Amino acid sequence: MPAGTDPAGLLLLLGTVLVAGVVYGFAGFGAALIFMPVAVRILPPQVAVAAFAISALSSLVTVVPRAVPLVDRRGVTILIATATLASFAGVWVLRVADVTGLRWAVIGVTAVTLLALVSGWRYRTAPRDSTRAAVGLATGFVGGATGLLGPVMVLFQLAGRDSIARSRATALVFLTVTSLALVPVMALQGLLTAQAVGLGLVMLLPYGLGTVIGHALFRPEGEAGYRLAAYLLIGVAVVIGLPLFD
Repeated sequence: MPAGTDPAGLLLLLGTVLVAGVVYGFAGFGAALIFMPVAVRILPPQVAVAAFAISALSSLVTVVPRAVPLVDRRGVTILIATATLASFAGVWVLRVADVTGLRWAVIGVTAVTLLALVSGWRYRTAPRDSTRAAVGLATGFVGGATGLLGPVMVLFQLAGRDSIARSRATALVFLTVTSLALVPVMALQGLLTAQAVGLGLVMLLPYGLGTVIGHALFRPEGEAGYRLAAYLLIGVAVVIGLPLFD
């Protein structure tokens, strides 16, 4: 058992990361939105972010290989590179900010993202490289500070004109690679603890299993169904993670 984690808390984390993996493999986003609001009730935010980033290693095997051929490689490379750069500033905020404030930030970012996605907002013009860079910078900062790499990028992706299959593939590749890139960034700033590494390795299997199950459930023609399922699960995670319920 990872140091500093009681049996009940560990069981809840493993169950949550399994559900997060199912949502991730199914919809291409939402894993951190499911995991982080619950995890920050049990762990310090720094440990939760680092452990979840390590667990993303399983996605390199389970879902990314099948997603890579579908993405715009230039576009996703710009997103990944700029997000990684901005994550240094985000992780610094994670290191020095108040824990309770960070928990509210996790809930706030999650809730705002959910409302924006449900509203169905879309843009009609093709994004430029500069737009992708701006989205990557914003995503990296928010992700480094709260562990939620998905919200800004997913809103940008789902609001565009790409097919659902391509949007999902882009999100899968981006979120997996940038999550893993957070690991050395956190190590450089002294946040990669033995507890986080141990917990991340323990979560590898349930998270990977969840992504396999989610991928098997995905149907390109079922856009409305998989969006609705992910939104409902995200909403439940927001309620569970509220600091008011401590």
